[in-house]
Amino acid sequence: MLINALGYGIIIPLMYPYGERFGFTPTTLSFLFVSYSLAQFIATPIIGRFSDRFGRKPMLLGSLTGTALSLVLMAIAPNAAILFLARIIDGLTGGNISVAQAVIADISTKEERVKRFGIMGAAFGFGFLVGPALGGVLSSISITLPFWIAAVIAFTGVIFGLIFLPETIQTKKISQKEPLFQFDRLYKALSTPYTGIILLISFLGAVAQNSWVLGFQSFTYDSLKLSSQSIGLIFTMIGLLGIIMQAFGIKLILKIGKNQKRVLQYSLVGGALVMAGLFFIKTVPLFVMAVALFGIVFAPFMPIISSLLSKATKEEDQGGIMGINQAYISLGQIIGPLLAGLVAIKSISGIFLFTSLMLLVALFALRRYQESPQLTDL
Repeated sequence: MLINALGYGIIIPLMYPYGERFGFTPTTLSFLFVSYSLAQFIATPIIGRFSDRFGRKPMLLGSLTGTALSLVLMAIAPNAAILFLARIIDGLTGGNISVAQAVIADISTKEERVKRFGIMGAAFGFGFLVGPALGGVLSSISITLPFWIAAVIAFTGVIFGLIFLPETIQTKKISQKEPLFQFDRLYKALSTPYTGIILLISFLGAVAQNSWVLGFQSFTYDSLKLSSQSIGLIFTMIGLLGIIMQAFGIKLILKIGKNQKRVLQYSLVGGALVMAGLFFIKTVPLFVMAVALFGIVFAPFMPIISSLLSKATKEEDQGGIMGINQAYISLGQIIGPLLAGLVAIKSISGIFLFTSLMLLVALFALRRYQESPQLTDL
Protein backbone atom coordinates (compact mmCIF):
# COMPACT_ATOMS: atom_id res chain seq x y z
CA MET A 1 0.00 0.00 0.00
CA LEU A 2 2.94 2.33 0.68
CA ILE A 3 4.37 1.75 -2.79
CA ASN A 4 0.92 2.01 -4.37
CA ALA A 5 0.30 5.36 -2.64
CA LEU A 6 3.75 6.63 -3.51
CA GLY A 7 3.14 6.00 -7.21
CA TYR A 8 -0.31 7.60 -7.06
CA GLY A 9 0.96 10.52 -4.98
CA ILE A 10 3.58 11.37 -7.59
CA ILE A 11 1.02 11.93 -10.35
CA ILE A 12 -2.06 13.31 -8.54
CA PRO A 13 -0.88 16.96 -8.30
CA LEU A 14 0.00 16.88 -12.02
CA MET A 15 -3.28 15.60 -13.46
CA TYR A 16 -4.73 19.03 -14.19
CA PRO A 17 -1.50 20.66 -15.49
CA TYR A 18 -0.78 17.52 -17.57
CA GLY A 19 -4.32 17.52 -18.91
CA GLU A 20 -3.90 21.10 -20.06
CA ARG A 21 -1.54 19.78 -22.75
CA PHE A 22 -4.65 18.23 -24.30
CA GLY A 23 -6.90 21.24 -23.75
CA PHE A 24 -8.51 20.05 -20.50
CA THR A 25 -10.88 22.26 -18.47
CA PRO A 26 -12.10 21.45 -14.92
CA THR A 27 -15.14 19.78 -16.52
CA THR A 28 -12.95 17.68 -18.85
CA LEU A 29 -10.82 16.68 -15.87
CA SER A 30 -13.96 15.53 -14.09
CA PHE A 31 -14.72 13.21 -17.03
CA LEU A 32 -11.18 11.78 -16.79
CA PHE A 33 -11.80 10.99 -13.12
CA VAL A 34 -15.17 9.49 -14.01
CA SER A 35 -13.69 7.18 -16.68
CA TYR A 36 -11.34 5.65 -14.10
CA SER A 37 -14.02 5.34 -11.43
CA LEU A 38 -16.63 3.82 -13.73
CA ALA A 39 -14.19 1.10 -14.77
CA GLN A 40 -13.26 0.53 -11.13
CA PHE A 41 -16.93 0.37 -10.13
CA ILE A 42 -17.48 -2.50 -12.57
CA ALA A 43 -14.28 -4.42 -11.86
CA THR A 44 -13.57 -4.06 -8.13
CA PRO A 45 -16.38 -6.24 -6.70
CA ILE A 46 -15.40 -9.00 -9.14
CA ILE A 47 -11.76 -8.71 -8.06
CA GLY A 48 -12.87 -8.93 -4.43
CA ARG A 49 -14.72 -12.18 -5.06
CA PHE A 50 -11.81 -13.50 -7.14
CA SER A 51 -9.62 -12.89 -4.09
CA ASP A 52 -12.03 -14.94 -1.93
CA ARG A 53 -11.87 -17.82 -4.42
CA PHE A 54 -8.31 -17.81 -5.76
CA GLY A 55 -6.37 -15.93 -3.09
CA ARG A 56 -5.43 -12.38 -2.14
CA LYS A 57 -1.88 -12.41 -3.48
CA PRO A 58 -2.50 -12.98 -7.21
CA MET A 59 -5.27 -10.39 -7.33
CA LEU A 60 -3.26 -7.80 -5.41
CA LEU A 61 -0.21 -8.20 -7.64
CA GLY A 62 -2.34 -8.28 -10.79
CA SER A 63 -3.94 -4.97 -9.79
CA LEU A 64 -0.55 -3.35 -9.23
CA THR A 65 0.68 -4.63 -12.60
CA GLY A 66 -2.31 -3.01 -14.31
CA THR A 67 -1.55 0.27 -12.55
CA ALA A 68 2.07 0.16 -13.72
CA LEU A 69 1.07 -0.48 -17.34
CA SER A 70 -1.48 2.34 -17.26
CA LEU A 71 1.17 4.78 -15.99
CA VAL A 72 3.45 3.87 -18.90
CA LEU A 73 0.57 4.50 -21.27
CA MET A 74 -0.11 7.89 -19.67
CA ALA A 75 3.53 8.88 -20.07
CA ILE A 76 3.51 8.17 -23.81
CA ALA A 77 -0.05 9.40 -24.49
CA PRO A 78 -0.07 11.42 -27.75
CA ASN A 79 -3.64 12.63 -27.28
CA ALA A 80 -6.55 12.82 -24.85
CA ALA A 81 -8.09 9.54 -26.07
CA ILE A 82 -5.01 7.54 -25.00
CA LEU A 83 -4.98 9.36 -21.67
CA PHE A 84 -8.57 8.28 -21.09
CA LEU A 85 -7.71 4.71 -22.15
CA ALA A 86 -4.87 4.61 -19.62
CA ARG A 87 -7.17 5.68 -16.80
CA ILE A 88 -9.75 3.07 -17.81
CA ILE A 89 -7.11 0.31 -17.73
CA ASP A 90 -6.03 1.45 -14.28
CA GLY A 91 -9.66 1.40 -13.13
CA LEU A 92 -10.31 -2.10 -14.46
CA THR A 93 -7.35 -3.44 -12.46
CA GLY A 94 -7.80 -1.06 -9.54
CA GLY A 95 -8.98 -3.49 -6.88
CA ASN A 96 -5.80 -3.36 -4.81
CA ILE A 97 -7.23 -1.35 -1.90
CA SER A 98 -10.18 -3.68 -1.28
CA VAL A 99 -7.95 -6.77 -1.55
CA ALA A 100 -5.41 -5.24 0.84
CA GLN A 101 -8.25 -4.54 3.28
CA ALA A 102 -9.32 -8.17 2.99
CA VAL A 103 -5.73 -9.23 3.83
CA ILE A 104 -5.91 -7.13 7.00
CA ALA A 105 -9.28 -8.67 7.87
CA ASP A 106 -7.84 -12.19 7.34
CA ILE A 107 -5.04 -11.73 9.86
CA SER A 108 -6.76 -9.55 12.50
CA THR A 109 -9.24 -10.06 15.29
CA LYS A 110 -12.28 -7.78 15.33
CA GLU A 111 -10.69 -5.75 18.13
CA GLU A 112 -7.48 -5.21 16.13
CA ARG A 113 -9.05 -4.18 12.83
CA VAL A 114 -9.54 -0.44 13.39
CA LYS A 115 -5.93 -0.12 14.54
CA ARG A 116 -4.58 -2.15 11.62
CA PHE A 117 -6.76 -0.39 9.07
CA GLY A 118 -5.33 2.80 10.56
CA ILE A 119 -1.76 1.53 10.10
CA MET A 120 -2.57 0.69 6.49
CA GLY A 121 -3.94 4.22 6.14
CA ALA A 122 -0.70 5.57 7.62
CA ALA A 123 1.30 3.67 5.00
CA PHE A 124 -0.92 5.19 2.32
CA GLY A 125 -0.43 8.60 3.96
CA PHE A 126 3.36 8.22 3.88
CA GLY A 127 3.14 7.65 0.14
CA PHE A 128 1.21 10.91 -0.09
CA LEU A 129 3.86 12.60 2.03
CA VAL A 130 6.74 11.75 -0.31
CA GLY A 131 4.95 11.29 -3.63
CA PRO A 132 3.53 14.77 -4.34
CA ALA A 133 6.77 16.53 -3.41
CA LEU A 134 8.73 14.12 -5.59
CA GLY A 135 6.24 14.59 -8.43
CA GLY A 136 6.57 18.37 -8.18
CA VAL A 137 10.36 18.20 -8.37
CA LEU A 138 10.37 15.70 -11.24
CA SER A 139 7.85 17.75 -13.23
CA SER A 140 10.32 20.65 -13.29
CA ILE A 141 12.61 18.37 -15.33
CA SER A 142 9.91 16.89 -17.57
CA ILE A 143 6.14 16.72 -17.21
CA THR A 144 6.15 13.05 -18.22
CA LEU A 145 9.04 11.97 -15.96
CA PRO A 146 6.81 11.55 -12.85
CA PHE A 147 4.64 9.05 -14.73
CA TRP A 148 7.68 6.94 -15.66
CA ILE A 149 8.95 6.99 -12.07
CA ALA A 150 5.50 6.09 -10.74
CA ALA A 151 5.38 3.12 -13.16
CA VAL A 152 8.78 1.90 -11.93
CA ILE A 153 7.57 2.19 -8.33
CA ALA A 154 4.40 0.20 -9.11
CA PHE A 155 6.46 -2.57 -10.78
CA THR A 156 8.69 -2.55 -7.68
CA GLY A 157 5.57 -3.21 -5.62
CA VAL A 158 4.83 -6.26 -7.72
CA ILE A 159 8.34 -7.62 -7.15
CA PHE A 160 8.13 -6.97 -3.38
CA GLY A 161 4.78 -8.75 -3.27
CA LEU A 162 6.07 -11.77 -5.17
CA ILE A 163 8.96 -12.18 -2.74
CA PHE A 164 7.59 -11.14 0.64
CA LEU A 165 3.77 -11.32 0.66
CA PRO A 166 2.33 -14.60 2.00
CA GLU A 167 -1.10 -15.81 0.94
CA THR A 168 -3.51 -15.09 3.83
CA ILE A 169 -6.23 -17.58 2.88
CA GLN A 170 -5.26 -21.21 2.65
CA THR A 171 -8.56 -22.64 1.39
CA LYS A 172 -11.14 -21.47 -1.12
CA LYS A 173 -13.65 -19.34 0.74
CA ILE A 174 -16.51 -19.60 -1.76
CA SER A 175 -17.80 -22.44 -3.88
CA GLN A 176 -16.46 -22.78 -7.40
CA LYS A 177 -20.09 -23.01 -8.56
CA GLU A 178 -21.08 -19.76 -6.88
CA PRO A 179 -21.01 -16.75 -9.22
CA LEU A 180 -17.98 -14.57 -8.65
CA PHE A 181 -20.18 -11.53 -8.42
CA GLN A 182 -23.84 -10.84 -8.76
CA PHE A 183 -24.74 -7.19 -9.09
CA ASP A 184 -27.85 -7.74 -6.99
CA ARG A 185 -25.41 -8.12 -4.08
CA LEU A 186 -24.87 -4.37 -4.31
CA TYR A 187 -28.55 -3.85 -3.62
CA LYS A 188 -28.74 -6.67 -1.07
CA ALA A 189 -25.83 -5.29 0.97
CA LEU A 190 -27.29 -1.78 0.76
CA SER A 191 -30.74 -2.93 1.87
CA THR A 192 -29.58 -4.76 5.02
CA PRO A 193 -30.26 -2.84 8.25
CA TYR A 194 -26.62 -2.68 9.37
CA THR A 195 -24.23 -2.77 6.41
CA GLY A 196 -26.65 -0.77 4.27
CA ILE A 197 -26.31 2.42 6.31
CA ILE A 198 -22.51 2.08 6.47
CA LEU A 199 -22.29 1.55 2.70
CA LEU A 200 -24.53 4.59 2.10
CA ILE A 201 -22.33 6.74 4.33
CA SER A 202 -19.22 5.40 2.59
CA PHE A 203 -20.75 6.31 -0.78
CA LEU A 204 -21.68 9.85 0.33
CA GLY A 205 -18.22 10.31 1.82
CA ALA A 206 -16.68 9.25 -1.50
CA VAL A 207 -18.89 11.72 -3.40
CA ALA A 208 -17.74 14.48 -1.04
CA GLN A 209 -14.06 13.55 -1.03
CA ASN A 210 -13.77 13.22 -4.80
CA SER A 211 -15.64 16.44 -5.51
CA TRP A 212 -13.25 18.08 -3.06
CA VAL A 213 -10.20 16.69 -4.88
CA LEU A 214 -11.45 18.14 -8.17
CA GLY A 215 -12.17 21.45 -6.45
CA PHE A 216 -8.73 21.47 -4.87
CA GLN A 217 -6.93 20.96 -8.18
CA SER A 218 -9.03 23.52 -10.05
CA PHE A 219 -8.95 26.12 -7.27
CA THR A 220 -5.21 25.94 -6.58
CA TYR A 221 -4.27 26.03 -10.27
CA ASP A 222 -6.87 28.44 -11.69
CA SER A 223 -7.81 30.70 -8.75
CA LEU A 224 -4.71 30.72 -6.52
CA LYS A 225 -2.35 30.41 -9.52
CA LEU A 226 -0.07 27.92 -7.74
CA SER A 227 2.62 25.98 -9.59
CA SER A 228 2.80 22.19 -9.80
CA GLN A 229 5.61 22.28 -7.23
CA SER A 230 3.51 24.30 -4.77
CA ILE A 231 0.50 22.02 -5.26
CA GLY A 232 2.79 19.04 -4.65
CA LEU A 233 4.00 20.57 -1.37
CA ILE A 234 0.42 21.03 -0.17
CA PHE A 235 -0.30 17.38 -0.96
CA THR A 236 2.85 16.51 0.97
CA MET A 237 1.48 18.34 4.00
CA ILE A 238 -1.76 16.38 3.64
CA GLY A 239 0.28 13.17 3.55
CA LEU A 240 2.17 14.10 6.71
CA LEU A 241 -1.05 14.80 8.56
CA GLY A 242 -2.43 11.51 7.25
CA ILE A 243 0.49 9.58 8.73
CA ILE A 244 0.15 11.24 12.11
CA MET A 245 -3.61 10.82 12.24
CA GLN A 246 -3.76 7.24 10.94
CA ALA A 247 -0.86 5.98 13.08
CA PHE A 248 -1.56 7.86 16.32
CA GLY A 249 -4.45 10.30 16.08
CA ILE A 250 -7.27 7.85 15.39
CA LYS A 251 -6.49 5.79 18.50
CA LEU A 252 -6.53 8.97 20.61
CA ILE A 253 -9.75 10.22 19.00
CA LEU A 254 -11.46 6.86 19.57
CA LYS A 255 -10.39 6.99 23.21
CA ILE A 256 -11.85 10.47 23.64
CA GLY A 257 -14.95 9.84 21.55
CA LYS A 258 -15.68 6.52 23.34
CA ASN A 259 -17.30 4.77 20.34
CA GLN A 260 -16.91 4.61 16.59
CA LYS A 261 -20.31 6.11 15.74
CA ARG A 262 -19.61 9.22 17.78
CA VAL A 263 -16.19 9.68 16.19
CA LEU A 264 -17.77 9.29 12.76
CA GLN A 265 -20.24 12.04 13.68
CA TYR A 266 -17.41 14.37 14.75
CA SER A 267 -15.56 13.64 11.51
CA LEU A 268 -18.56 14.44 9.31
CA VAL A 269 -19.50 17.61 11.19
CA GLY A 270 -15.93 18.90 11.24
CA GLY A 271 -15.41 18.11 7.55
CA ALA A 272 -18.66 19.86 6.56
CA LEU A 273 -17.75 23.01 8.51
CA VAL A 274 -14.26 23.21 6.99
CA MET A 275 -15.59 22.71 3.45
CA ALA A 276 -18.20 25.43 3.95
CA GLY A 277 -15.47 27.75 5.23
CA LEU A 278 -13.32 27.11 2.14
CA PHE A 279 -15.98 28.76 -0.01
CA PHE A 280 -15.07 32.12 1.53
CA ILE A 281 -11.28 31.72 1.50
CA LYS A 282 -9.31 33.59 -1.18
CA THR A 283 -5.72 33.58 0.14
CA VAL A 284 -3.07 30.85 0.10
CA PRO A 285 -2.21 30.83 3.86
CA LEU A 286 -5.86 30.46 4.94
CA PHE A 287 -6.45 27.83 2.26
CA VAL A 288 -3.48 25.77 3.45
CA MET A 289 -4.64 25.99 7.08
CA ALA A 290 -8.16 24.89 6.12
CA VAL A 291 -6.81 21.96 4.08
CA ALA A 292 -4.70 20.90 7.07
CA LEU A 293 -7.71 21.06 9.38
CA PHE A 294 -9.79 18.97 6.98
CA GLY A 295 -7.02 16.36 6.89
CA ILE A 296 -7.22 16.10 10.67
CA VAL A 297 -10.98 15.93 11.17
CA PHE A 298 -11.72 13.60 8.24
CA ALA A 299 -8.87 11.12 8.86
CA PRO A 300 -10.93 8.62 10.95
CA PHE A 301 -13.65 8.29 8.32
CA MET A 302 -12.41 5.43 6.12
CA PRO A 303 -10.72 3.24 8.80
CA ILE A 304 -13.94 3.30 10.84
CA ILE A 305 -16.09 2.51 7.79
CA SER A 306 -13.83 -0.45 6.92
CA SER A 307 -13.85 -1.71 10.50
CA LEU A 308 -17.63 -1.50 10.88
CA LEU A 309 -18.20 -3.38 7.64
CA SER A 310 -15.64 -6.05 8.51
CA LYS A 311 -17.12 -6.66 11.96
CA ALA A 312 -20.60 -7.13 10.47
CA THR A 313 -19.60 -9.63 7.78
CA LYS A 314 -18.87 -13.36 7.88
CA GLU A 315 -15.27 -14.48 7.52
CA GLU A 316 -15.81 -16.09 4.12
CA ASP A 317 -17.21 -12.83 2.72
CA GLN A 318 -14.51 -10.37 3.84
CA GLY A 319 -13.17 -9.91 0.31
CA GLY A 320 -16.71 -9.62 -1.02
CA ILE A 321 -17.84 -6.88 1.38
CA MET A 322 -14.64 -4.89 0.85
CA GLY A 323 -15.16 -5.20 -2.89
CA ILE A 324 -18.78 -4.04 -2.58
CA ASN A 325 -17.69 -1.11 -0.43
CA GLN A 326 -15.04 -0.21 -2.99
CA ALA A 327 -17.73 -0.42 -5.67
CA TYR A 328 -19.82 2.15 -3.83
CA ILE A 329 -16.70 4.28 -3.32
CA SER A 330 -16.06 4.01 -7.06
CA LEU A 331 -19.66 5.07 -7.70
CA GLY A 332 -18.99 8.08 -5.49
CA GLN A 333 -15.83 8.71 -7.50
CA ILE A 334 -18.02 8.83 -10.60
CA ILE A 335 -20.78 11.04 -9.27
CA GLY A 336 -18.60 13.35 -7.15
CA PRO A 337 -16.30 14.70 -9.91
CA LEU A 338 -19.15 14.71 -12.43
CA LEU A 339 -21.36 16.94 -10.27
CA ALA A 340 -18.37 19.00 -9.15
CA GLY A 341 -17.46 19.59 -12.79
CA LEU A 342 -20.96 20.91 -13.42
CA VAL A 343 -20.75 23.16 -10.35
CA ALA A 344 -17.36 24.44 -11.56
CA ILE A 345 -19.01 25.85 -14.69
CA LYS A 346 -20.70 28.43 -12.44
CA SER A 347 -18.19 28.66 -9.57
CA ILE A 348 -15.04 26.70 -8.77
CA SER A 349 -15.24 27.55 -5.07
CA GLY A 350 -18.88 26.42 -5.12
CA ILE A 351 -17.52 22.86 -5.24
CA PHE A 352 -16.59 23.25 -1.58
CA LEU A 353 -20.20 24.05 -0.64
CA PHE A 354 -21.34 20.98 -2.57
CA THR A 355 -18.80 18.86 -0.65
CA SER A 356 -20.09 20.26 2.64
CA LEU A 357 -23.67 19.39 1.66
CA MET A 358 -22.74 15.76 0.90
CA LEU A 359 -21.07 15.38 4.30
CA LEU A 360 -24.16 16.75 6.02
CA VAL A 361 -26.35 14.25 4.14
CA ALA A 362 -24.00 11.48 5.33
CA LEU A 363 -24.36 12.80 8.89
CA PHE A 364 -28.15 12.62 8.58
CA ALA A 365 -27.88 9.01 7.33
CA LEU A 366 -25.68 8.11 10.30
CA ARG A 367 -28.59 8.91 12.64
CA ARG A 368 -30.30 5.75 11.34
CA TYR A 369 -27.33 3.53 12.17
CA GLN A 370 -27.97 0.67 14.60
CA GLU A 371 -25.48 -2.12 15.25
CA SER A 372 -26.76 -5.59 14.40
CA PRO A 373 -25.95 -8.71 16.47
CA GLN A 374 -26.10 -10.86 13.32
CA LEU A 375 -23.36 -11.09 10.72
CA THR A 376 -24.29 -10.19 7.17
CA ASP A 377 -24.30 -13.05 4.66
CA LEU A 378 -23.40 -12.01 1.10
